[in-house]
Amino acid sequence: MLHFADSLTFSGRKVVAAWAALPFPALPGSWLPDILSAHQRDVPWKLLSSWKEQKVSCCFAQSVVLRGVCKEKPASCPGQPRSPLHSCESPEQVLQQYLHTQFPGAFSTSHVLRQPCDTRPPFPQFFSPLLTSRGFLLDKAQGSSSAGVESIPVLAALQSSPVLHSLLSGLCRDLRARNVRRCSSFFTAGVEQDDFQEALEELKTLSQCYETGFGADGSEDEADSD
Repeated sequence: MLHFADSLTFSGRKVVAAWAALPFPALPGSWLPDILSAHQRDVPWKLLSSWKEQKVSCCFAQSVVLRGVCKEKPASCPGQPRSPLHSCESPEQVLQQYLHTQFPGAFSTSHVLRQPCDTRPPFPQFFSPLLTSRGFLLDKAQGSSSAGVESIPVLAALQSSPVLHSLLSGLCRDLRARNVRRCSSFFTAGVEQDDFQEALEELKTLSQCYETGFGADGSEDEADSD
């Protein structure tokens, strides 16, 4: 994973963020261009960090994998393609075109796998009753239990993006706000105060590598400098 993250980072960046759609929001029998066309304004995956809700609007580099949604073009699709996504010849091209549209200029790699994610026991059955046994969405629940979900379509992504500026600078502020001198076990473990302060400065510098100059993070930077 460390080497994989390194392949997505440059210009002093060292961290990538994990995103996922679990399950991927697809209806039974739906065609991938139709699914992604419904998410032109906002990507259908969410940040897995415990940090506050973040929306991804741009990124520097990413690797995306989609599993379990590989339905080929329906036989009855006459007429002109409804969008550039519908003119693609394969699910791989559809996903790549979608990423290019959502994140122009970003380095993107993508993979589409037919095999869904297996969710049979001992996988925890925490799914909504609005899912079929194959993890596709229903208009209404067919029962009060989702114990029959055996597999789900999943999209997962690793991204080097400006979102990490907020995450890292927020972590730096939280650490600065704590009086670590009161945590005797922290320094008896071998950490020196000077080393701790140096690590905080390195964390702040790392967070600045993810700034773009176009976000709403100016207030965070000012608070960080106080």
